[in-house]
Amino acid sequence: MATQTAENSTAARLWKRPRLPVGQWGLYVGGTIIGIIVLMAIFAPWIAPHSPYDQSLTDRLIRPVFMEGGTWAHILGTDHLGRDYLSRLIYGARLSLIIGFGTIVISAVLGIGLGLLGGYYGGRTDMAVMFLLTVRLSLPIMLAAISLVGLLGNSLPLMMLVLACFLWDQFLVVTRSLTMRLRNAEFVLAARAAGLSDWRIMVQEILPNLVSPLVVVATLEMAHAILLEAALSFLGLGVRPPDASWGLMIAEAKDFVFFEPWLVNIPGLAIFILVAGITFLGEGLRTLLAPDASQ
Repeated sequence: MATQTAENSTAARLWKRPRLPVGQWGLYVGGTIIGIIVLMAIFAPWIAPHSPYDQSLTDRLIRPVFMEGGTWAHILGTDHLGRDYLSRLIYGARLSLIIGFGTIVISAVLGIGLGLLGGYYGGRTDMAVMFLLTVRLSLPIMLAAISLVGLLGNSLPLMMLVLACFLWDQFLVVTRSLTMRLRNAEFVLAARAAGLSDWRIMVQEILPNLVSPLVVVATLEMAHAILLEAALSFLGLGVRPPDASWGLMIAEAKDFVFFEPWLVNIPGLAIFILVAGITFLGEGLRTLLAPDASQ
């Protein structure tokens, strides 16, 4: 009887054990998704079954292996030029991650720099920074990006620069608001009394205290950048053939959407999974780094 009572109490304790918060599950799920995609992109030359550029018109429009007529030689089938779809999907992850990461690095430098200047100095400097922010917010991102890419070209570095010019506003808003709160903090006043220059105070004293919220902003804006690149590639203004891009794969398959919808569904699902993974990761980081904000 005593043994049964002990077993019941143990089961009760296990049942009442607190579960992980939703944000923590998001962190694990998002981190797992992003980790798998990053590894897939890094080791693409070794795990891709075929070259993403080799064409074979005799093997065009082979269906995926899970559909009737599919073959294990091309697990996800082939496109209208006979190129292996799985290989193009794997190599397309590289471009999506490179564009997303490169865009966020450039936009973070712009936004954080302006936010530090406006939040620390205030006055006319802050007025000038807010004017730039107002101008940026008045521009529709997609239309402006289409215009600039169409005029200047669609090389990879230029595309990242153009996208970064429209994704720095969130970095600026977060950095400026937090800098205004910290510029009169005791540790900043102590650094100023010690004779440190304004530049060193902003970089060495204030900026390290902004890392946590800025990491969250970076993850969410990275998802935005990937979606914008896919949209530009779909419109023919992004990555140029024969390079593999998920948005370009959708654009090349749009003529077959009513006959072979899987050509659109597969890269579309890949974009959805990547963006969802980044979003889960950002939400998990927000819950982990600022737990009070989620309550």
